[in-house]
Amino acid sequence: MTDKLKEIEEKQKAWQERFGRLKGRDAKFMTVSSDPVKEIYSPADLVNFDYDRDLGFPGEYPYTRGVQPNMYRGRLWTMRQFAGFATAKESNERYKFLLARGQTGLSIAFDMPTIMGYDSDHPRSFGEVGRVGVAIDSLQDMETLFNGIPLDKVSTSMTTNAPASILLAMYVATAEKQGVSAEKLNGTIQNDILKEYIAQKSWIFPPQPSMRIITDIFRFAKDYVPKWNTISISGYHIREAGSTALQELAFTLADGFAYVEAGIKAGLDVDDFAPRLSFFFNSHMDFFEEIAKYRAARRIWARRMKEKYGAKSEKSLLLRFHTQTAGCSLTAQQPENNIVRTAYEALSAVLGGTQSLHTNSMDEVLALPTEKSVQIALRTQQIIAYETGVANTIDPLAGSYFVEALTNRMEQGSEEYFAKIEELGGVLAAIDKNFFQQEIADAAYRYQKEIEAKDRIIVGVNEFSQEEQLGIDLLKIDPEVELAQVQRLKQLRQTRDNIRVQNTLEELRNAAQGTDNLIPRILDCVRAYTTEGEIIQVLREVFGEYKEKAVF
Repeated sequence: MTDKLKEIEEKQKAWQERFGRLKGRDAKFMTVSSDPVKEIYSPADLVNFDYDRDLGFPGEYPYTRGVQPNMYRGRLWTMRQFAGFATAKESNERYKFLLARGQTGLSIAFDMPTIMGYDSDHPRSFGEVGRVGVAIDSLQDMETLFNGIPLDKVSTSMTTNAPASILLAMYVATAEKQGVSAEKLNGTIQNDILKEYIAQKSWIFPPQPSMRIITDIFRFAKDYVPKWNTISISGYHIREAGSTALQELAFTLADGFAYVEAGIKAGLDVDDFAPRLSFFFNSHMDFFEEIAKYRAARRIWARRMKEKYGAKSEKSLLLRFHTQTAGCSLTAQQPENNIVRTAYEALSAVLGGTQSLHTNSMDEVLALPTEKSVQIALRTQQIIAYETGVANTIDPLAGSYFVEALTNRMEQGSEEYFAKIEELGGVLAAIDKNFFQQEIADAAYRYQKEIEAKDRIIVGVNEFSQEEQLGIDLLKIDPEVELAQVQRLKQLRQTRDNIRVQNTLEELRNAAQGTDNLIPRILDCVRAYTTEGEIIQVLREVFGEYKEKAVF
């Protein structure tokens, strides 16, 4: 520590002795992650801080200040509202509604049967078709979903994991029908199966074959869909399951490193696939903690990719990420308050340098959003972009003693988690030992206890509550939606070339039993209007299903 820093530290201690005894609010000063927050921060909290090493300039290593040199002065983040419900036709109408109101990218929400690899007429799909997202059974549905939406003009994100390869194949085949080549497609599949085992639990196959499918996607996309983000490594669902901000950061990056190692092990050069890896983070209510999380994420990723994995391409070092405001922060009580929560969460994502953003609607804790509520959510982003002035300069909070100290703390805490995961044998071994699951469960339990003890105030829930009647309209899915979807599926099976379907499924089975890349075979199945459930069933028979170990 320099003499000047020592002098500041002594002055800070003297200030705390002088004013630290003043009566304060009856509150615990801590982050959403339950980490204590000091009264003030100063240069003394940034001992050994080096501007070039730790901060630098936007668009330059280590990218703490942003991945583009001009950030939002060049172009604003993509406003990508997550949407999908009922059938492909209804969702297509919602997409056109959003695009007409200034949305700049699409994000598809699939229903649970689609996410779990079941067709709409499967017994397990009963009562769930089109409920929490759009039902997609075959290429026919995907064609309807994007009817009138030119796929060479939009960027599309698809929130799907275990069946991601099939939904990507459907998207590519739909583009072909529109006369758009795969080389022109922009978008992302979530495709992050590791976080499913850790947090969201919508897996199908065991980890090893799941990782094989992912590396097959890496190889296929490199050659045929070069602009496509092959994976969106997702901390969002880790946070929604109850993790702290630090756990979200560390576990997400650990998953990312596991995918990098899997790609290298599969024989790919790191620079052939790493530039198309993207990330997906949560934006929770603690304004500064979230900003620090995003800044630390960029720095950690760049350093690891360069120093450990030997990436040569600058694009391999860039951590590009989408953000969604925290669904778990929304309250059923006084739902209009959620508009305010979402606005602050969105602002922290922007100040943290996100590349795209979804803002939750006020009614999403109760139902899928109505057109009115989703328009308010979109307008929230537009007001931030065009009225607040926060996009006028790059990384405006850089140099804040508090923000830089939090960023350093995030990086240090992540490194400690990486060491623990390494001791356990890596991410897959840690999943098998329920390390991640237990850490998240403990954090969620602590957070809930804080709410119940009123150590943490949630407006309208444990303070400032009132008797109220729900004063907003909710979107309701007509039960007829499921019947109509099942009928369309039945007609498809009667009119398609079923001999071709069986031939493509047999070729897929042979590839799965061997070592050939599965994606071209899946694409052949899709082009023949084979359903998602039929494709998944063949792979289930070859790969089996994952069973999570119970922990008590």
